[in-house]
Amino acid sequence: LWFSVRMADVPENAPQHCPGTSSSEAGKSSLCQGCPNQSLCASGAVAGPDPAIQEIKEKMKMVKHKILVLSGKGGVGKSTFSAHLAHGLAEDETKQVALLDIDICGPSIPKMMGLEGEQVHQSGSGWSPVYVDDNLAVMSVGFLLNSPDDAVIWRGPKKNGMIKQFLRDVDWGELDYLIIDTPPGTSDEHLSVVQYLRAAHIDGAVVITTPQEVSLQDVRKEINFCRKVKLPVIGVIENMSGFICPKCKNESQIFPPTTGGAEKMCQDLNITLLGKVPLDPQIGKSCDRGKSFFSEVPDSLATTSYRKIIQRIQEYCDMYRYQDGKNS
Repeated sequence: LWFSVRMADVPENAPQHCPGTSSSEAGKSSLCQGCPNQSLCASGAVAGPDPAIQEIKEKMKMVKHKILVLSGKGGVGKSTFSAHLAHGLAEDETKQVALLDIDICGPSIPKMMGLEGEQVHQSGSGWSPVYVDDNLAVMSVGFLLNSPDDAVIWRGPKKNGMIKQFLRDVDWGELDYLIIDTPPGTSDEHLSVVQYLRAAHIDGAVVITTPQEVSLQDVRKEINFCRKVKLPVIGVIENMSGFICPKCKNESQIFPPTTGGAEKMCQDLNITLLGKVPLDPQIGKSCDRGKSFFSEVPDSLATTSYRKIIQRIQEYCDMYRYQDGKNS
């Protein structure tokens, strides 16, 4: 990596694996041995609210809607949906859309958006995002790597600092939608982005699953996480929901919904099912080419499903903003 990450909770003279001054282990962990700040951290004198939270709140006043895309399990099509949600929203040229990739260790958004090899530039007002179109901006750690094959081997505090820098220091400008693509699970990145955006009000999270129980099991954990951190759930999308043969038109269940799929889970948890997207090999091909599936295969059943889901998300965001305006 050719850049350095500024972190308010990791002192510049700290050792490589510093747990961070806001950690309960600050000054007490074996990793703190030999650090010149150990006594100060152990005293608790440096603990307190991160000033970046207020800075990010001010920055996010220029963003109307903030949407997190989550999944409990990897490989269910979360980044694919994030990319196409951005493409779909940006089809309205009057809307300004941005896609932020906080999957620090597995940044696939540059590839999917056709931006591999692009670099981030510094300006007087911060980092400039990379643009797909005039109204569609993208930021990812992938733009900061020398090669797409470079591994990002970071512990929590450094990931936390990177996410903070993306939210605070990127010159997003005025946005209608900021879509945040997260890694699978409920770990450092998720806690960080919720913490930093809590004061700025997140519209909610879209949760991606596939029909089989092994995926739903982790999605229930994800929804539990959202409830614990008071993050609204916009709804669930069942991806890879059946395969319709392009020749005979018969439908096959590649991933059988053995426990009722996302529909039954949403009923049990009182969560909105935003829709189901069928398997279509063209989706993967479009992502590998860095193209929008909507423009490549406009008549696909998957395209129709995507568009209906995006419309429901827009309707939710419009209602959220209306309610937020009434309560402010």
